[in-house]
Amino acid sequence: MAERRVVVVGGGVIGVCCAYFLAKGGAGVILVERDEIGGGASFGNAGTIAPGHPPLNKPGRIPRSVLDLLSPKSPLYIPMRWDPGLFRWLWTFRTFCTEYHLSVSKGALAPLGQASLDLFDLLVESEGLNCNYERSGYYEICRTERGLRETRHDAAMMRQYGYHPHEMGGDELREIEPAILESVVGGVHFSEAATCDPHRFVLELADRSVRHGARIETGRGVSEILSTGSAVNGVRLDDGEILDANAVVLATGSYSGSLTRKFGLQIPVRAGKGYHRDLELGDPGARLLGIACVFAETSVFCTPMAGFTRLAGTLEFSGVNHEMRPRRLEQLTTAAEAYLVGYGAPRSARNGAGSGPARRTGFRTWVRSRGNPDSL
Repeated sequence: MAERRVVVVGGGVIGVCCAYFLAKGGAGVILVERDEIGGGASFGNAGTIAPGHPPLNKPGRIPRSVLDLLSPKSPLYIPMRWDPGLFRWLWTFRTFCTEYHLSVSKGALAPLGQASLDLFDLLVESEGLNCNYERSGYYEICRTERGLRETRHDAAMMRQYGYHPHEMGGDELREIEPAILESVVGGVHFSEAATCDPHRFVLELADRSVRHGARIETGRGVSEILSTGSAVNGVRLDDGEILDANAVVLATGSYSGSLTRKFGLQIPVRAGKGYHRDLELGDPGARLLGIACVFAETSVFCTPMAGFTRLAGTLEFSGVNHEMRPRRLEQLTTAAEAYLVGYGAPRSARNGAGSGPARRTGFRTWVRSRGNPDSL
């Protein structure tokens, strides 16, 4: 039988994982990426693998988000501009913010999440991935009683789907992590979760893909998916070169629309920009924080990694762009100062912003843009 030839478009976490498993399964794989491997949304996300975390389409999400927009500290930002496509997307998203659709989403995501976490364990161990992988869960910590009630509600929901989150008081949290401020009233430990350096994960798995026979070409964009009738037969690159294939895997997130339009497909995805800030510690072995946590009221993740701590979060619907808004970036540090000791002192920082896909029923595994559950 002739070798099946597959072109994977996109070198983020999804594209690289597809290339890895296809190559390992015996397919002839070419992965093409217009920039660098793991250089987009997979570079600076929170690095939190959070299976079972409730999706965004909770009942009442839209009314609350509208109120949040009135606050300059809101994790959600939508700049004032004429964007009919975004308005239609938000209006449709609103119809999915019901108990029924939330239940359907959880029923699908919960078992996938459990399987995904086991698969991460297997991948890291069997392939020897050097990506600072830790299977210690994360803590959602709360400064207000309202935030604590909502976090406990999420925990109760997850228990219905086979997860085992553990509720904790503020003093109990501070025994585990002394950096947590007295103003934190409590939280929940989600033990069935893990963290890693997302960029290192993607680079390491790309290397293993090549070892299994995949070919990776960077700096090469795709302008068109080629087809004859209902059969896909390759892609045309920006420089005009044609790569023949029996199948094409699109792992291009919010950039997919231009490639699917010729087939009459309108993918219900909008770009959601997130920001990250890496607080470097100088000593590669040092850790500013001993646990990974998310600040409930601000939706900012704080993930300790080798030599730095990453703050990641916020959600900005401003289209596909790489514009950095300093005030949005500063909110990450401001959020950390409200929950943790020692985050107000000046130190070296690396900053970034990137766009990942937001869907009508919730997020992507954001390895998200950059930072969000279902996060890697």
